[in-house]
Amino acid sequence: MRFETKIAIAVRADLPVWQKLNVTAFLASAIAGADRGLIGEPYEDGSGIRSLAMFRQPVLVFAGSGGDLTKAHGRLLERNLPFALYTEEMFSTGHDEANRAAVKAVATEALKIVGLRMHGDRKDVDKIVKGMALHP
Repeated sequence: MRFETKIAIAVRADLPVWQKLNVTAFLASAIAGADRGLIGEPYEDGSGIRSLAMFRQPVLVFAGSGGDLTKAHGRLLERNLPFALYTEEMFSTGHDEANRAAVKAVATEALKIVGLRMHGDRKDVDKIVKGMALHP
């Protein structure tokens, strides 16, 4: 099935694996929180045991350099698309309020972005992640 929209998460390629996974998990929560329509129905196995619903479409994870993420952030702003971000400073915090304070303390052009979440028209998302490859 081909979707008209694309869900993408971009992470900085040089992060340790645990940080990449942490950033990806946090940014995926922003996708679900922004658009409940992206969540499908609960699953049920052949024995009738139910499990929670997941996204209706794939989430593509890209890897890029810090510069790639900065460019992608600029492209998101130019296109006025909703996004979520994760910055280096957030690794030293321990909860949501501290995360928000860490981001607010840094001007847009000085953000050290390590991850971005985006969802939009597939052509727009393709242009935003241009230059990045799918995460290996």
